[in-house]
Amino acid sequence: MRGVVFDLDGTLVDGYLGITTAVNAARAAFAMPPLSVDDVRSRVGSGLSQLMEDVVGSAHVSEGTAVFRKVYDRVCEDETFAVPGLAGTLEALRTRGVRMSVASNKPAAYSVRILERLGVRPFFDAIEGPETAGALKPDPAMILACLRAMDVSAVEATYVGDMTIDAQAGERAGVAVVLVCGGSCAPDELRLTGQPVLASLSALPGFLAHRPAG
Repeated sequence: MRGVVFDLDGTLVDGYLGITTAVNAARAAFAMPPLSVDDVRSRVGSGLSQLMEDVVGSAHVSEGTAVFRKVYDRVCEDETFAVPGLAGTLEALRTRGVRMSVASNKPAAYSVRILERLGVRPFFDAIEGPETAGALKPDPAMILACLRAMDVSAVEATYVGDMTIDAQAGERAGVAVVLVCGGSCAPDELRLTGQPVLASLSALPGFLAHRPAG
């Protein structure tokens, strides 16, 4: 195992507060009541256009997206938090010589800002998003771009995420998949993918140490 590609929200960070703040600003623009963080959490992961369609309706996607981006640009750093054990997990993997990168349906520019704010950006060779790779997950384009940046083959890599869509993207990229609890999908839903499911990100180094490549 020479390379690990990570999803962002729900995997490396808890960004649901900031996303909820921006979602509710968009809803307020159309006189809609606010949603809870848990409600928004369950809707995140398939890209901003899909999220806006879910929370403000298809007729308001364009206007809602503009409001969301304006507010999220202001709050994304202060209202996004590291998952427990983030820095220790990344350091343990780097100590073993594992290359790392990020492939998220969040725009890469936001991912970079968040990871820099949390002090972990230097761990990653590449930060890919839909605007850099040209497609949203479950399309494998951004994972494949990360593999190229790390100079790691698919059989030497693992994709780590928190949603069923991550399992689909990893499978299409031809890499091993590991899913972690705490994100947008319930543990039982993750287990239905047939992929390994870990209780937390902190369990990842130990799991990978005993998992053969390929």
